[in-house]
Amino acid sequence: MGMSVTISAATDLDAEQILKLQYLCYQGEAELYGDYSIAPLTQTLAELRAELGAGCVLVARLGDEVVGSVRGAAGPGGTAVISGMIVHPRMQRHGLGGRLLAAVEARLAEEGATRYRLATGHRNEGNLRLYRKWGYAQVATEQVTRKLTLVTLEKESEREPERAAPSGDREDAAGAALATSR
Repeated sequence: MGMSVTISAATDLDAEQILKLQYLCYQGEAELYGDYSIAPLTQTLAELRAELGAGCVLVARLGDEVVGSVRGAAGPGGTAVISGMIVHPRMQRHGLGGRLLAAVEARLAEEGATRYRLATGHRNEGNLRLYRKWGYAQVATEQVTRKLTLVTLEKESEREPERAAPSGDREDAAGAALATSR
């Protein structure tokens, strides 16, 4: 009997597993650019725990093992920034990255996001392909080092913005929204 992967909010107890997975997943990125000092490889456990408390961090679990993660933060003007998406190498190319992306987008939309922004290195064809498949389009590039150019991609939310309920129905609408988000 096989186990299915579940996606849920990360907790402080997940921090060590996320950090170890991040270290594993970003080795290829570091090799691609010849730079092993990139932030995901130098982040400390304390810094990661601070991120867990400050924004939306989701994990994908296979049983008790964290096999994927993604971070997001709602920003001004309805633009949310998605970052740190990682999937264990043995779980890649099975749709888990897309599931994580959809889950963080949905969570951020609940926080009012109407647009999503993310970035990846210009040589990371796998990430670029995934993001384009999910509707992201390139909006900018920034040369970070001689070897690394970041490609920024964005997409509009596919969800309709919630309309205010008539004044007498606000409590009922809020209760219905809470019930559907569980």
